[in-house]
Amino acid sequence: MDIKSEIDLDKLPRHIAVIMDGNGRWAKQHGRPRVFGHKNGVRAVRETTEAAAELGIEYLTLYAFSTENWNRPKLEVSALMTLLVETLHQELATLLKNDIRLKAIGAIEQLPTATYKTLLEGIERTKTNKRMTLNLALNYSGKWDILQATRAIAEKVNKGEIKPEGIDDALFASHLSTGQVPDPELLIRTSGESRISNFLLWQMAYTELYFTPVFWPDFGKEHLYKAIVEYQQRERRFGKTSDQLVP
Repeated sequence: MDIKSEIDLDKLPRHIAVIMDGNGRWAKQHGRPRVFGHKNGVRAVRETTEAAAELGIEYLTLYAFSTENWNRPKLEVSALMTLLVETLHQELATLLKNDIRLKAIGAIEQLPTATYKTLLEGIERTKTNKRMTLNLALNYSGKWDILQATRAIAEKVNKGEIKPEGIDDALFASHLSTGQVPDPELLIRTSGESRISNFLLWQMAYTELYFTPVFWPDFGKEHLYKAIVEYQQRERRFGKTSDQLVP
């Protein structure tokens, strides 16, 4: 049976987050440098984004570059930034054709000038698109997100705009880089690693985690469909018992 046909379109996650892992190991398997893996990972980004939009997913967040990734060899980091610029230029037409809005989370102002400029251009060109929002997490970490939200709230408390007793989950979440975006219901991580690696720490409090051994460059539509089917088979209780969920 076609795995796509097993998906219940009435029970889709609104927001899917993806940790795109395994580019370097995929390249090593093919006897090529790590950058070769990153370049081939672009196809997986395109295919996953188009498949998510076709299904009706509202938000797709891709962990493209973490704050810790700056610690990689300088040559690889430089190549990644160049690749990002090239990809944004090349894929803009795809985003426009599919009515996909591009956004970014993270300390993007710290990116190299050319990367930052190209990213802002893509965000501006697609800002009126409505079919799906593609969030790129760039120079992002979950700890950074929580800290920047805390600082922003602290400044408002100092100015008398917020009272400490008025700080609740909703207010704190509104100051995160994801703003009014719903928390992801499903996280997909490729390459066989089973951790969340400082990604959307607050937002993933109740996210279903799906780990696959497939390296990111080999990830395609069928793999996305499979993850969604498994997600739909899970019982999301949010602290309640199974009996309480029965209507």
